[in-house]
Amino acid sequence: MDVIADYGLFLAKIATIVVAIAVLAVVMVNVAQRKKAQRGELRVTRLSEQYQDAQEEMQVALLDSHQQKLWHKGQKKKQKLEAKQAKARARRGETSSSVKPTLYVLDFKGSMDAHEVSSLREEVTAVLAVARAGDEVVLRLESPGGVVHGYGLAASQLQRLRERQIPLTAVVDKVAASGGYMMACVANTIVAAPFSIIGSIGVVAQFPNFNRLLKNHDIDVELHTAGQYKRTLTLFGENTPEGREKFREDLNQTHLLFKQFVHQMRPTLDIDSVATGEHWYGTQALDKGLVDAIGTSDDWLIERVERYDVVGVRYVQRKKMVDRFTQSAAQSADRLLLRWWQRGQQHPSA
Repeated sequence: MDVIADYGLFLAKIATIVVAIAVLAVVMVNVAQRKKAQRGELRVTRLSEQYQDAQEEMQVALLDSHQQKLWHKGQKKKQKLEAKQAKARARRGETSSSVKPTLYVLDFKGSMDAHEVSSLREEVTAVLAVARAGDEVVLRLESPGGVVHGYGLAASQLQRLRERQIPLTAVVDKVAASGGYMMACVANTIVAAPFSIIGSIGVVAQFPNFNRLLKNHDIDVELHTAGQYKRTLTLFGENTPEGREKFREDLNQTHLLFKQFVHQMRPTLDIDSVATGEHWYGTQALDKGLVDAIGTSDDWLIERVERYDVVGVRYVQRKKMVDRFTQSAAQSADRLLLRWWQRGQQHPSA
């Protein structure tokens, strides 16, 4: 019995040690994941290979079974030969003589608060770190605009490419309005789909005022400020003509800065004729000089697959479950606001 008891005690000690090691391992993995989540992850996708694979898949699908076998056999021989040649060049320290320039593809689908600019910053920084002479950048842009400071920062991130003399093309398949167009105008070339929404060079601000409702219920709101215009209009206090005038003055000043920025990026544009807050469809925007060409992002990239090594660059920020939920709710609100905005334009729907 003593032997069995000693053996049981021994197993208990071993089990304790194993559990302790497992707990320590879980803690270390959790800490590592948290650090990684804070850093985010840069994902690079070779879009050239994806396009070529899709093309080959369609070509093979159109062959009969015998032709497909011959094609696959030929492909295996070709791949073996290319691998052998690449290995030989690597041993000699040589690089391929047919290195193509790189076309970096960035995606920006903007929300009202433009929080996507944090990922755009990382993507632009990554491109600038490796870009060579002859490389270009394509931005697939979709945004109805939003807060001024957020989209101003997004446009500034794109200016980093322009300042480094890296050609930038903005392609708009759906919408680049207001802050979205502020970003697009930084590009050397703007391409828009025929029915994409372009423009809306204007500034808007609106919010309710509950002061009369509160007065009817004998509720007073006290607002104390230091500085004459620290607060112009409020949600709950009684707004004054002076405050309204100052608020409109600030809006006009922001609009002026917006117009100056667009004119600086596109000096040939008749800025006064297009900075009315209106928007236009792609073909109309081309006539007004807001864009340079009509087309879709798919055609624009496919036309360049042969001449460039097309690479997608995307910075993904890992988020906690709570952050994912709140972001999903915010995106739903953004989509709802976009639908309301589109209906308010009083344009026919397709």
